[in-house]
Amino acid sequence: MLQILPTALGHALRGQRAGLEKLAVNKLGTPGAGIEVTSPAFADHAFLPERCTADGEGCSPPLQWSGLPAATASVVLLVEDADSPTPQPLVHAIVVDLPAQDGGLAEGALSASEGEATVAGRMGQNSLLRSRWLPPDPPPGHGVHRYAFQVFALNCRPDWSAEPGRDELLKALEAGMIASGCCIGLYQRGSIPVDPLAPAAVAA
Repeated sequence: MLQILPTALGHALRGQRAGLEKLAVNKLGTPGAGIEVTSPAFADHAFLPERCTADGEGCSPPLQWSGLPAATASVVLLVEDADSPTPQPLVHAIVVDLPAQDGGLAEGALSASEGEATVAGRMGQNSLLRSRWLPPDPPPGHGVHRYAFQVFALNCRPDWSAEPGRDELLKALEAGMIASGCCIGLYQRGSIPVDPLAPAAVAA
């Protein structure tokens, strides 16, 4: 969708970014043990495969997580863009009611269609107010974007609304989060193709 924007506009907005400090995992802190979040498709702070973006098939990347505390009652996934030119990070996906155990999601498990269930959880609303996976779609010329795949363990099973959004999620996490973890994937429109498993340095 954003690929139609003029590159000059992306350059003009390069200084406008939500910022890493506004990611949920950084706003809430990490009590207790940390959760290890990884993907077989990309290394932490390396480029996402193009197939997992709006320039490719748009499928969600595979994810794995481990190290959940014994007191975990439910698990939540939140995917945010720390570099969106918006006051708060752009939400690409929310998944609640994931099993309270080490696990993960296969490639394409997050539905890109409204209202379809994931393999093991329930979709909340992204920043476009749609209950689906929103593939990375940065403005041309805006530079590298950092997409944070954040996993949270809660010591309770919140009574979620039908399609929980970011505000509802943050309130539930403030009340019951006991551990968190994060893996960051990069994407940039017009970047030179790279090995998705090769690490890449990006300024904070």
